Amino acid sequence: MLAIKIWNYFRGYVIIRVEGLTLERLLNLAATHDIYLWDVKRENNLVLEMKSTTGGFKELREIVKKVGCRVEIKQKVGLPFSIIRLKERKMLVVGFLMFWMMIIWLTSTIWNIEIIGNEQTPKEHIISLLKDNNINIGKLKFNMNKDDIKYMLIDNYDYFSFVSVNIKGTKMTIEIKEQDLPPEKVDKSYPCHVVAKKKGVIVKVVPRNGKGVVEKGQVVNEGEILITGIMANENIEQQTLVHAEGEVMALTRYSSIIKEPIVKNEERETGKVYKEKGIKVGDKGIVFMKGNIPFTNYKEIEIKKDLINLQKYNISFPIKTVDYEYREVEIKEIKQNLDFLKRDSQIKATKEINEQLPEKAEIQSKNTRHQVDGNILTTQVIVEVLEDIGRKEIIESKIENKEE
Repeated sequence: MLAIKIWNYFRGYVIIRVEGLTLERLLNLAATHDIYLWDVKRENNLVLEMKSTTGGFKELREIVKKVGCRVEIKQKVGLPFSIIRLKERKMLVVGFLMFWMMIIWLTSTIWNIEIIGNEQTPKEHIISLLKDNNINIGKLKFNMNKDDIKYMLIDNYDYFSFVSVNIKGTKMTIEIKEQDLPPEKVDKSYPCHVVAKKKGVIVKVVPRNGKGVVEKGQVVNEGEILITGIMANENIEQQTLVHAEGEVMALTRYSSIIKEPIVKNEERETGKVYKEKGIKVGDKGIVFMKGNIPFTNYKEIEIKKDLINLQKYNISFPIKTVDYEYREVEIKEIKQNLDFLKRDSQIKATKEINEQLPEKAEIQSKNTRHQVDGNILTTQVIVEVLEDIGRKEIIESKIENKEE
């Protein structure tokens, strides 16, 4: 039945209304002439409503005249009539097609790239690398190969232990897992020194391979050799290159400075709000301003919504409507308690230092200094710790000399 309805729709048909005293004779003659009529309904004793093909309707008109009835078309239904109507509205058709082409293009393009899981690698570096490989916002999704992106990132960052690339709607999410420690860059088959990775005062040197060249109490700077991998052989007057290893404990300093105003400005909303509307595509947008913002001091709030809601298909539409709210605020000067401000600044400075300390560092001393200069309180916290400052460095020039 459904197939017949679809077939009739593609061929086109008319819904007609026939009025007269000889309706039964009309139906008998139509059957005699093989005119296909369906969905015949009787409105009353004098009126019938039915459906007919366009060809059948032309033949039926001759019979209607013969039996003395009247016929009128109530509705033309089907694809042929729809095409005729569309030809009369060409600009509407063009606009409709352009609208859907734009929708298809917008939903086929990447408009947001999210990178998660990166801790050692700045997001800007990864975004820059993606751009260098022609992967950026505005790129069509079908031109992207997720495996190629994945292997490209792993090739460039050998300490990435896992990379996942997912594209959902217009958003590409790259999930990264980095190894806890950078991979060992120095192969033990090559000779190397142990050098200082930061400035410090030497406390203890324990060479397990190679020879220590610094002493307790000596101040060393970053890059200075602590345990050398070049061993002199006095008997044969030659130098032997080894893979130096060992522990070099040193006192190092960490410092953090926090500056806070003693009298600060605090914002309080007055309850007055000025609203405007706008539209955004990606990060760029237009604000439809009716006038100037009537406040001197205000907070700006953005509320974004998809222009077309496709959330049920899990698609984020790239064009957003934006409601801008400008909330008036009053600015009041508040003088802070100096003792409380000192304690708060000291906590902040200590927290910053703790984030920099190596895991195995032992804190030896901690000093705090406060200084008031006008409206500014400056707090400096200095922490001395005992830590291993050695790192390995390949003896490249010596290897080349040896090969020569």
